[in-house]
Amino acid sequence: MSTDDQKRAAGEAAAELVQPGMVVGLGTGSTAAWFVRALAARRLDVRGVATSLATAELAASLGIALAELNDVEAIDLTVDGADEIGPGLALIKGGGAALLREKLVWEASRRCVVIADAAKRVRRLGAFPLPIEVVAFGHPSTARRLCDALAECDLTVAPRLRARGGVPVLTDQGNVIYDAPCGSIEDPAQLADALKSVTGVVDHGLFLDLADEALIGMESGVERLTP
Repeated sequence: MSTDDQKRAAGEAAAELVQPGMVVGLGTGSTAAWFVRALAARRLDVRGVATSLATAELAASLGIALAELNDVEAIDLTVDGADEIGPGLALIKGGGAALLREKLVWEASRRCVVIADAAKRVRRLGAFPLPIEVVAFGHPSTARRLCDALAECDLTVAPRLRARGGVPVLTDQGNVIYDAPCGSIEDPAQLADALKSVTGVVDHGLFLDLADEALIGMESGVERLTP
């Protein structure tokens, strides 16, 4: 199976978990898009809460009814992709610059399922640069303090401002993203706490103790993992 085939298989398997009447969190990214398409094909009576404007546009174009997070008491099931899946289903997310809305939806959900192709499963997090969402005002000074927080966790790396065509990438909330090339994260929980302590940091791409299950597209089919 190609990488796209693996993503599609994982997305279609996740769509089978959705029951009529559910409020469903709709993730962001290429793998989550396969889930959204598969969910739309089932034509269930559900409402989706999108984690990004791009996902909202895709879902609406496919006929999925949408709701705002403010307008639902809870989300029954969220399905989303990941940039890395480590031991215990610890994740790095945020390659699509939607990590803040993703985490808000995940934390409002009764159940969260991560979907991915086989290459996303790793023995230790950190090869994928860790996204950190930062308030745009004064972000260079925030970045300098990020270096100190990373150093506290024995990571002597400098976060890089994410840009496209020389222009900083802005999130749906108007924030900027810094990517920290950690290489290897020995203690994700310690790093998560250190980053959140920096004034100006909105959130980071470490999703810890949030995923209830992973569906991984493999050559042989879809593998199910639990923490």
